Amino acid sequence: MGRDGWLRVAAAAGCAAVTCVFATALVARRVKAWRRWRRALAVLRDFEESFATPAERLQRVVNSLAIEMFAGLASEDASKVRMLLTCVDSLPDGSEEGVYYAIDIGGTCFRFLKVELGAGSTIINQKVENQPINEELTKDTSEDFFNFIASTLKNFIEREGDEGKALGFTFSFPVRQLSITSGSLIRWTKEFSIEEADGKDVALCLNEALARNGLNLQVNALMNNTVGTLALGHYYDEDTVAAVIIGAGTNACYIENNEAITKCQGLLTNSGRTVVNVEWGSFRPPQIPLTPYDICFNNETRNYYDQGFEKMISGVYLGEIAGLVFCKMAQESDVFGTDVDGLATPFILSTPCLAAIREDDSPDLREVGNILEEHLKIPNAPLKTRRLVQRVCDIITQRAARLAAAGIVAVLQKIGRDGTRCGTTQVRRMTGVPKRSVIAIEGGLYQGYSVFREYLNEAVVEILGEEIAPTVVLRVMEEGSGIGAALLAAAYSSNRQDSI
Repeated sequence: MGRDGWLRVAAAAGCAAVTCVFATALVARRVKAWRRWRRALAVLRDFEESFATPAERLQRVVNSLAIEMFAGLASEDASKVRMLLTCVDSLPDGSEEGVYYAIDIGGTCFRFLKVELGAGSTIINQKVENQPINEELTKDTSEDFFNFIASTLKNFIEREGDEGKALGFTFSFPVRQLSITSGSLIRWTKEFSIEEADGKDVALCLNEALARNGLNLQVNALMNNTVGTLALGHYYDEDTVAAVIIGAGTNACYIENNEAITKCQGLLTNSGRTVVNVEWGSFRPPQIPLTPYDICFNNETRNYYDQGFEKMISGVYLGEIAGLVFCKMAQESDVFGTDVDGLATPFILSTPCLAAIREDDSPDLREVGNILEEHLKIPNAPLKTRRLVQRVCDIITQRAARLAAAGIVAVLQKIGRDGTRCGTTQVRRMTGVPKRSVIAIEGGLYQGYSVFREYLNEAVVEILGEEIAPTVVLRVMEEGSGIGAALLAAAYSSNRQDSI
């Protein structure tokens, strides 16, 4: 072999060696990338296992909540759920007429409503105005808080040109009611923290602010959003036995027989039945493991560790749960790249974004990519990362919806509408004449998030069984908490003596 031949052989050998080095490096990089990806998948697997809600576990949640409801009716402070008596023993029946106003406070904005009622369960006209809540207002003084509400209502009434017959006030925070027109604030939830308002009569605070603003209206009916939703449901359908809110927060109320209530006898009337505000947000189902993603909310707030059920279900928190899972994945792998500072910002991912991620059905999950880039500052996420993110959002949604379904069935179990006795694990069977049970539901999470709604509806059927489930109707009530407040004010401003 000549000199040229040896040179060619040497060059070929050198190229082969370089290729080998590059190939080895490439394989090493791929192995490292795969190992990092497997660590992200391990986080997902552990997360999915801890968030699992099989039917048997849900049934035990149902039993636990129903038992807590029994205890809460027996005495104060005997239960994880407050079971507050609302002093509501009369609900709208369709005979109410005239113009009424309502104020609805408790979500992400204040709502002011004017409702014109006609005979025969007819709402002739309604007007709704939303006023965003300034964060400073949620931490200001109670006087400033209620003055702002009263002045906004005054402007609303002046634009409408009719002061109306009565005012309903939906105040969706735990209140110990003394009558249909008065109640003292127990504590704030949902990041409100006007501490000097604790213990004050919120209806009186509003009445004083209304007077300072020159309005003749006074609160005719004080309630929370569940009671307002129940009132609207009952206005249209007398088979409505309970109402549930699944939105920024979550709660339920239902119609209870007075003989089942042994506490606060002085608040009961001769009507035979009373609406009870469950306050199920404070329930902590012992059957559901408490994960790091459930407890690591802002521990500087005084509601830290409180409202366990609400933090697992409601719209204020679901997006944050996803954000905490993504943070854990970023710590364990580079699935989101190296620039992940945005993930450390509390509540950076909202629940509407979580819903949009889960409902993205495009082949390349384009909306998921857009949200990652716009809200989490993670550009150019590969498709497998987008799928991972969507799976996380699905797991969170499924657990929340199924727990809400368990809550609904617990209420049915408490009033004997579920086909079995409280605390048993018997297969549910129809006994006697079937009773139709309507549950009025309001809240953006249930109304606006189709996947959540489907998971909840499926879980209700799964828990109740095929024989009992057809007797239960879940009915959406648009603007239930606001319109219901006006309806209840109308019912209590009339002279009729009917009771529920």
